[in-house]
Amino acid sequence: MDIEGAWVVAVAVLSGTLSVLLAIGLIRWWDARSGGAAQAHPSVHALDGRVQPTVFLFKGGMVADATPPARALLDRVGGAESDWLRLMHWVGPRFPEAPDRLAQLHRLGRIELVGQQGHGTAVLRLVAEDLGDRLMRITISDPGAEHAGIVVDAMSLQAMEEELHLLRGALDQTPMLVWRLDGQDRVTWANSAYLRRAEARTEGDIGWPLPRLLDAPRPGSGAGTTTRRAALEDNGIVSWYDCHSHRMGNEAMMFALPADAAVRAERSLRDFVQTLTKTFADLPIGLAIFDQQRNLQLFNPALIDLTNLPTGFLTARPTLFDFLDQLREQRMVPEPKDYRSWRQHMANLESAAATGHHVETWSLPGGQTYRVTGRPHPDGAVAFLFENITSEMSLTRKFRAELLLGAHVLDGLDDGLAVFGGTGALVLINQAYRGLWGAAPASLSDAIAEWEAMTATGPGFEALRDALLMQDSTTATSGAMAGPQGQLLGWTVTPLTGGRKMLRFRLTAGQPLTSQTVLTAATEELPPSRRTLPSAVGAD
Repeated sequence: MDIEGAWVVAVAVLSGTLSVLLAIGLIRWWDARSGGAAQAHPSVHALDGRVQPTVFLFKGGMVADATPPARALLDRVGGAESDWLRLMHWVGPRFPEAPDRLAQLHRLGRIELVGQQGHGTAVLRLVAEDLGDRLMRITISDPGAEHAGIVVDAMSLQAMEEELHLLRGALDQTPMLVWRLDGQDRVTWANSAYLRRAEARTEGDIGWPLPRLLDAPRPGSGAGTTTRRAALEDNGIVSWYDCHSHRMGNEAMMFALPADAAVRAERSLRDFVQTLTKTFADLPIGLAIFDQQRNLQLFNPALIDLTNLPTGFLTARPTLFDFLDQLREQRMVPEPKDYRSWRQHMANLESAAATGHHVETWSLPGGQTYRVTGRPHPDGAVAFLFENITSEMSLTRKFRAELLLGAHVLDGLDDGLAVFGGTGALVLINQAYRGLWGAAPASLSDAIAEWEAMTATGPGFEALRDALLMQDSTTATSGAMAGPQGQLLGWTVTPLTGGRKMLRFRLTAGQPLTSQTVLTAATEELPPSRRTLPSAVGAD
């Protein structure tokens, strides 16, 4: 080959090499420009119909490799220890046959499933392939989006539609009424409970906009929630609702919670309080209730009548010590020796009433007598009751004076008196009985034993014992017996009401005390049917 031919070959080789290098440079420049545009405008890939697939590569239950959407899906699931169980938690509700079919993958080699579970319009497809060497590839895609002009993440769409379905079901099943108002107070949306109430109140089909059922307040200009109670009447039946409103831009969301139970409870409580108020108003006992901070919370008209305190002072809710100071100014408390001791006494009264039942009797300077009772109430409250017991105390004093007078009259008698109850217990004795027999016996049996030990027994003693032990006796019985010093005693047993018996001993003077005298006197006192003398009588 000559020199000219070699030069032509060299030029041709060089031209071809330069052409290849230029073509490679142009391709790289175009790819770089296209990649930058794609990064600046992500929608280019979407318009091209290219979407990054959701692909998992498992080996022995663990993810060997996965695309970014696949890894994001596993991160959202969570809760399981292995990657395979986490994926099955997500796949199971959407592909019910997947667990059983995937167990047969090593035999079938390839499995394709179409999603049937879940809510929404995104229909998913699952493809599982056995690649050998314990490798498994799982691809999840949306068949409808493969050739669409707009690319949508099927899993995200389905999750959003499932959440939307859940929220709609919750609002439709809730018993409260929910509706939305626009800027002109028109109802533009309502839940099923609201629509059912609207249809029940409207004859025929309801129109648009929807009728407004409750006069609920619109929210204020702030971001808070406005609350108000409203009534809804339907065929004569009134239903109560607690209405809450919340501003959302120019519109307002309204919520009405059923409040019939709360209204009934409040009405019952109000009626109960009115009944108590009427009852307290009719009580003759003054009532004052102080709360935990010892401020007057409740009082009745009787307290004003008993303490002479001004109504304005009581309605101003004074403290307990201000209340007691005002009582002292009105001379409605016992006159103290000094203010310090009185103050300490009032503090002791408050502490005793707060810890338990406490009762005091106040003798007032005006001659009246009050009973003051302190009782603890729940939550640290204290109630004081003021009762005018002047007439009761006067009656008690009078009764005690009469009893004392009767005791003095009995003690002034020369005859010894003793009264025994129906059960044999000693009711009373006088001073003459004590001078005759000594200390008072505890019962009739003790008295008979003492008499027998202190005197000689005989027909008179036996007649006395029989008369005292006789049941249902209605007539008085008399007799005579020897006394403790050998004197002649006449006795009389008189039945009283309630099974009680009165015994009277009297000294019989003017007769020598011999066995025959005692026997004769005793026999004369006995009824004729019992006048039988004993066979032997003791010597004089």
